[in-house]
Amino acid sequence: EVQLQASGGGLVQAGGSLRLSCAASGFPFEHYGIGWFRQAPGKEREGVACISPSDGSTYYVDSVKGRFTISSDNAKNTVYLQMISLKPEDTAVYYCTADAIDYWRLCLHGSLGSWGQGTLVTVSS
Repeated sequence: EVQLQASGGGLVQAGGSLRLSCAASGFPFEHYGIGWFRQAPGKEREGVACISPSDGSTYYVDSVKGRFTISSDNAKNTVYLQMISLKPEDTAVYYCTADAIDYWRLCLHGSLGSWGQGTLVTVSS
């Protein structure tokens, strides 16, 4: 059974940092695209950052480039999203997802695979 457990959200002031974690199990971790999506109130879910654990290739949406870093620890089957210089517009529920497709396709076209439960990130101004 595919399982994705997201954690690390919270309340932070603008300019602050958070690190999200996504612990994965039940599928060949290094052969999947894995990513973070977010959904703000009243907005559609968007792909924020995706990674290919096999070679570390990454994709970022323009709004987070230079501020967010996605990485994977293949020994722990865990993907991280380090977020710095957070802005109020980063406020959203963040979800991790995995699918047997290319990492960039995952971010651009969405996931038909499994999703974690979501973790809330709130950035106050």
